[in-house]
Amino acid sequence: MTNNLNIRKIFFLALLIFCANLFAASNGYTPKKREFRGAWIQCVNGQFIGMSTEKMQQTLTYQLDELQKDGVNAIFFQVRAECDALYQSDIEPWSRFLTGVQGKAPQPYWDPLQWMIDQCHKRGMELHAWLNPYRAKTKFTSSLDPKHIAMTNPGRVFPYDGLFILNPGMRENREYIIKVVNDIVERYDIDGIHMDDYFYPYPVAGLQIPDDREYAANSNGISNREDWRRDNVNVFIKECGESIHRLKPWVKFGISPFGIYRNKRDGVEVGSLTKGTQNYDDLYADVLLWVNNGWIDYSVPQLYWQIGHTAADYKTLIEWWNRYASARPLYIGEDVERTAKFADVDNPKINQMPAKFTLHSKLPNVDGTVLWYAKAAVDNVGNYGTMLRNKYWRYPALQPLMPFIDSKAPKKPKKVKPVWTSDGYVLFWTKPKAKHWDDEVHKYVVYRFEKGEKINLDNPAKIVTITDKEHYKLPYVDGTARYTYVVTALDRMSNESKPVKKKLKL
Repeated sequence: MTNNLNIRKIFFLALLIFCANLFAASNGYTPKKREFRGAWIQCVNGQFIGMSTEKMQQTLTYQLDELQKDGVNAIFFQVRAECDALYQSDIEPWSRFLTGVQGKAPQPYWDPLQWMIDQCHKRGMELHAWLNPYRAKTKFTSSLDPKHIAMTNPGRVFPYDGLFILNPGMRENREYIIKVVNDIVERYDIDGIHMDDYFYPYPVAGLQIPDDREYAANSNGISNREDWRRDNVNVFIKECGESIHRLKPWVKFGISPFGIYRNKRDGVEVGSLTKGTQNYDDLYADVLLWVNNGWIDYSVPQLYWQIGHTAADYKTLIEWWNRYASARPLYIGEDVERTAKFADVDNPKINQMPAKFTLHSKLPNVDGTVLWYAKAAVDNVGNYGTMLRNKYWRYPALQPLMPFIDSKAPKKPKKVKPVWTSDGYVLFWTKPKAKHWDDEVHKYVVYRFEKGEKINLDNPAKIVTITDKEHYKLPYVDGTARYTYVVTALDRMSNESKPVKKKLKL
């Protein structure tokens, strides 16, 4: 009898702990219908070096499958780490991060970027080609291909702490990077061009940026060297975004800057209460200017610190970016491993994931999250992936709207009807006609509502799928259950059409 009582007490205590954790994980969090849910898949960490074509495809397939289960709807795939290419290019050599040797093509031959586009689109994910704009060599690259820009034009790069950097003070380098970007945009059906935080190099004590000659020759009348450096990057960002949108207006141009814009101090009003490296003063990247002038389509500040960090508190920073960077969609770069590692400041029994996602949910200008890095979520560090798929990203999400590119909704789907097929009971529809890219249907959303339930398309829990197909297999049982299915169409920019309703017996 005593043993039974003890077992019951233990079970009851375990149930209380489980419920407390569940409450902590859900308290204050509200799922959104529109949310950017991205993940960075990087090559520069060497995870793919020397893999066979088959092995790398298997590895990426597994990662994409797991990320899809986690609710991810966009991938940032690194295709240019050091003026190289993880895609077929006539401008830059094949990346050593693919084959182990720069300039060596993969065997059997394949194009990783094209393959990733196909795989992501098949899973309903966006694919953003991720480039490092100015970095020409990483620290651990020991040899360069003869066709590499640092070999053919050594005067256009400068060494810095083991790196090679394309000199931002040279117009021909800005034009060169834009040429590379244009080549990708023209030849590949990407959804975005993404650049990270590497502009001017991160400062190292005792090292100077060797740009005296360029400043003397082409200061553009700017008397302050730091202002001139910022202007070099500003001009590049503006021209790059304009070039992308001339070629394909729907391709999004985004930046993931370092997490601190400026530290607030005397003379600096628009700064955060932090003490760290700064975009504006140290990397010469005036991110707020780009956002407020509409030169970029989204920003993803890399907030890789924990809540309570003494020099760069996560809560302080996310609230700062929410306040100052709202002129364009704002997504938050999230460090999966650090979030899982650090305990919640109010409840040390759990990690900081619930608190951070609650902040994402509550702050009105935060439109999404990007995971650094994808493999950490795939490996389910600290149950991060489990929490995504079972709680935070349980329901599908549409992409945030970008009315500054396109605000016109497409026409609604046509001829929505259920049909018995050899594969079961299937809901079919047809694609409406379009005259222009901004009218063309790109995907469809299927919702399901119980009999008598009010149709509320703002409730993400009612979305059963977001698909590029023109059919959906219905979960038919015995024909006694009654539901209302709703189908809408999405264009390239995720503008949603008027709904088409269909009452069904399943």
